[in-house]
Amino acid sequence: MKNIKLLFPLVLLLVSCGIEEQKPYQTPFVHIMFQEASESTISSLANVSKDYMVYLSSAPLSRNLEVYYEIQVGDGLQEGRDFERITVSDTLVFLTGIYDMPIRIKWLIHPLDLTKNNTLKIILKGNNLGINLGLPGPDHNQSVFTITKTQ
Repeated sequence: MKNIKLLFPLVLLLVSCGIEEQKPYQTPFVHIMFQEASESTISSLANVSKDYMVYLSSAPLSRNLEVYYEIQVGDGLQEGRDFERITVSDTLVFLTGIYDMPIRIKWLIHPLDLTKNNTLKIILKGNNLGINLGLPGPDHNQSVFTITKTQ
């Protein structure tokens, strides 16, 4: 009888665990971030390559995913002087089973004109499978990543 009294709370706990269980969010999406943020800075004294990761959040896909993006450069930065694109294609191909792909940029040492726009934006534009861009929700956070080159 003593064992039954001890088992009853355990059984009750196990049975009640699924009562308010929520189904996980099922809408796949693609987003870009660096160290869990939508923006980053880089020093004008940096001579370094950085990987800005694009992530796929989805159940396994049966086809390759092609993600299209563009890079917008502010008027204070210039390719070849302030940075070099290592990833030169504007399309990332996620083979089946791959869930993250880098956009690689090499930052070069060059003084800044602080009166100008010293940002580089990586903007997710679309994909071949119609998957949502950015985090779920109306704001589509993490569909744009902004890097500001600082003094």
